Amino acid sequence: MHPNPPLPPLEELAASARVVSVPMRVRFRGVLVREALLLRGPAGWGEFCPFLEYDDAESAPWLACAVEAAWQGFPDPVRTSVPVNATVPAVGPREVEDVLARFGAVDAVKVKVAEKGQGLADDVARVAEVRRLLPDAGIKVDANGGWTQDGALEALEALGPFNLQYVEQPVADIAGLRAVRLELRRRGEEVLVAADESVRRQEDPLLVAREDAADLLVIKAPPLGGVRRALGIIDAAGLPAVISSALDTSVGIRAGVALAATLPDLPFACGLATVSLMAGDVTHHSLVPEGGRLPVREVEVSEGLLERFAAAPDRAQWWLERLGRAHAVLAD
Repeated sequence: MHPNPPLPPLEELAASARVVSVPMRVRFRGVLVREALLLRGPAGWGEFCPFLEYDDAESAPWLACAVEAAWQGFPDPVRTSVPVNATVPAVGPREVEDVLARFGAVDAVKVKVAEKGQGLADDVARVAEVRRLLPDAGIKVDANGGWTQDGALEALEALGPFNLQYVEQPVADIAGLRAVRLELRRRGEEVLVAADESVRRQEDPLLVAREDAADLLVIKAPPLGGVRRALGIIDAAGLPAVISSALDTSVGIRAGVALAATLPDLPFACGLATVSLMAGDVTHHSLVPEGGRLPVREVEVSEGLLERFAAAPDRAQWWLERLGRAHAVLAD
């Protein structure tokens, strides 16, 4: 793999920065409006959009990913398109059909579960409606670490009749992941355990693999510092990987597509179709599924859409200051 490009001066980054605020169609991860800072470099556009609660150290790799995209570009792909799943937020069963309709024809769905303020009955109703509408689809659920160990086992027993492919981050910590995984195997349950936050929010992203705590990894390029670094982590872990997104515009999704397109094997559909959850974008030709797949192509950013979704001045200033702090972390 080629090394990451040298970090451009902050002044160069700030000169190209554009901050956007894009509304969501439905609440996802508690987000109703998604803010992002876009950077333009010699290789194209990059996106810096760590979630608002992330500190400077956790945000810095997201900047490294944006710089890679805009100043270096991506490795050569091995495929021309990437299979993707639909994503169903923690909505009621009556809303599921409308959410799925935004993704077009797909044969895999990821369903959000363990939402704060909801219970297991809500999760079961949501997953049951997905299965009713798509009887042959591959279904995976994502708890974002929201269950206890006992709660995870209870929930997975209740969700067992829906023939889940895997459960993503059922509990918050690595020890808990391992305990849940081992207990599922002891019970003869075939549902796989996937690690997400335990990979991208750890100082040592390979700890999950060494502790035998997961069957596969859910990988996002930005929190791991870019496509090339993520590829290295996947290779070192030796586990199957599913590539996912973090509520990006099409510019950010392009990095996820680049990562998925470079992997030799993709055993499951990737979670990269989340632009369909947004009520706007920065391009007129969004990266949304076509027959359950995303094409591997560049994204043409529209100046008109950058202006239409421009963040308020105070929010733009907030992001520019955050850019400076993340740049300082990388430079150090």
